Amino acid sequence: KIMRLLTFLLSLTFFSCQPENSSLSENPAEEPMPIKVVVVTMFERGEAQGDEPGELQYWVERFPFSTAIAFPQGNQDLYYNAEQGVLAITTGVGSINSAASIMALGMDSRFDLTKAYWVVAGIAGADPEDMPLGSAAWAEWLVDGDLMHEIDAREIPDNWETGIFPLRETEPFPEETPNPEGGAVFQLNPSLTEWAYQLTKDIALEDTDDLQQLRTRYKNYPAAQQAPMVMKGDHLAAMTFWHGKVMDAWADRWVSYWTQGQGEFVTSAMEDTGTAQSLQLLDNAGKVDASRLLVLRTASNFTMPPDDMSAAESMQNENNGYSGFIPSLESAYLIGSAVVRSLVENWEQYQEKLPTVEDL
Repeated sequence: KIMRLLTFLLSLTFFSCQPENSSLSENPAEEPMPIKVVVVTMFERGEAQGDEPGELQYWVERFPFSTAIAFPQGNQDLYYNAEQGVLAITTGVGSINSAASIMALGMDSRFDLTKAYWVVAGIAGADPEDMPLGSAAWAEWLVDGDLMHEIDAREIPDNWETGIFPLRETEPFPEETPNPEGGAVFQLNPSLTEWAYQLTKDIALEDTDDLQQLRTRYKNYPAAQQAPMVMKGDHLAAMTFWHGKVMDAWADRWVSYWTQGQGEFVTSAMEDTGTAQSLQLLDNAGKVDASRLLVLRTASNFTMPPDDMSAAESMQNENNGYSGFIPSLESAYLIGSAVVRSLVENWEQYQEKLPTVEDL
């Protein structure tokens, strides 16, 4: 009887020490949810709906995403549309957050992401030499702007155009082929990127009075004076929020250098190389298909000032609010959702076979 009592007491102790069930508890008997598309946003300004929007809010309100899923290992809750099989994540700002959040999602056993497409839909700084405010650009090349050597501009040699140069090199933009260990560059699936562009290139974007007024200040930049459009343009990702004509010239050279002349700098933000790196590693582990990544960035502000303003004045002005913030959010949702809906509506075809322009 004493042994029975001890056994009973030990069993009570064991069960009392087990964690309480929560929305994150995993039931081994449950099959993971198959996800068709993951919408990747980077930040939200407040609540996910009903207040001043960030990148996530229009998706939650309009797509819509009615179910929030706890995701404490990431930046904030995930959002899910069960009918469409689409998941939305907000990674947090900077490649340090995007890499961690995407890796955490990729390793989450609640979801089957092996067939999922990943659609980044976020705002960005835009080179006024290439892109008008409010426009949307699909990127084929993602180049990292953080892995580098740097010497302060006040100390660089007179014959150097910049104090920034690749790791393991001794000067800016050496002539030889870039050392792949010296930086990070990703070429997205060209065929998939072209499909997304061709699908959306004729969608009209809103051209507000504010946008029209703002672009008149960029008199020496014909591209900046155009109405918002859908285009293709490559991306520089750096956690340093840089600004100005000198830095813009560096970005042009940096993207061209790492892509060996195949890419052209158009948009600047902070996260996409982190996202691409995590997806590549998750692909190695059989968790995702990294060739299904699409990156859409929309122009909320310019990467350099108009001719009548200094770089410092321009950055201070932008810190009070991006010039094209709301139009860029509208464009990100309008263009991004067109691609997401096309993938979902044609899932029987696109589940196994990636879309191409021949499908349009």
